[in-house]
Amino acid sequence: MSRAGWRLAAVLCLFLAVSVWAGSAPAKRVVSLAPHLTELVFDAGAGSLLVGAVEYSDYPPEARAIPRVGDAFRLDRERLANLEPDLVLAWRGGTPDSVITQLQQSGYQVEAIEILDPAGVADALERIGRLAGTANVAGPRAASFRNSFADLQREYSGRVPVRVFFQVSERPLFTVGADQLIGKVIEACGGLNVFADLQQLAAVVSEESVVAADPQIILTPARAGDDPLARWRRFRRMTAVRDDHMFVVDGDQIARQSLRLIEGTRQVCELIDRARPRES
Repeated sequence: MSRAGWRLAAVLCLFLAVSVWAGSAPAKRVVSLAPHLTELVFDAGAGSLLVGAVEYSDYPPEARAIPRVGDAFRLDRERLANLEPDLVLAWRGGTPDSVITQLQQSGYQVEAIEILDPAGVADALERIGRLAGTANVAGPRAASFRNSFADLQREYSGRVPVRVFFQVSERPLFTVGADQLIGKVIEACGGLNVFADLQQLAAVVSEESVVAADPQIILTPARAGDDPLARWRRFRRMTAVRDDHMFVVDGDQIARQSLRLIEGTRQVCELIDRARPRES
């Protein structure tokens, strides 16, 4: 290559390097469009950058003071514009694709984050850390999450399987399939999801199908009001009822796709282990 060619190549490399650096400047004003993404921003050490969030963004407690830009069904475009975010975090699978496209067309930098399994929590945390310039905080926390989940999986996954029914809601009677995040937690804990063969991530099932599956344990998230497991107590021959293995778990810890999933997984593993048959 001629001297002029080398000079041109050097100039191009410098231009590309500067362009990449400029394009990757950390965000300074962040809006989250899902409660679990709000949590992940705090988990990543970037909570001070949040200028907007959606309803039910209630953890950690500091999140409750963040201005609201809507909820799962509507987005206040005027409020969003006034907040002037340089990064909008959307939930792939929760935030409608049409909303993501419209925001991008309006000039917002939108990062759509999808979490399909526990490993995805750590991946999302690292991604947010890079975008917010807090990788030094997010990286170690993501590594700790991965290690903790792997430890739980090693401890429980090889034990005697236990048939599990996870009741998401009572009316309608909603549960999860094997590929849903909670389904993967059950599997990691050595549980056999009695509705693992569902084609959907989650679906409505019948009372009769639950009784026929005869779970050894029934789990459901805590809710205010009446006993969410009361309907099952009349089925005294069902193993979970007979052995009194019906438990309420912390719904946010097990359903929110944040670092709290470790505590939720630990709780589920310990409860499943209580229902595990012991060798005589």
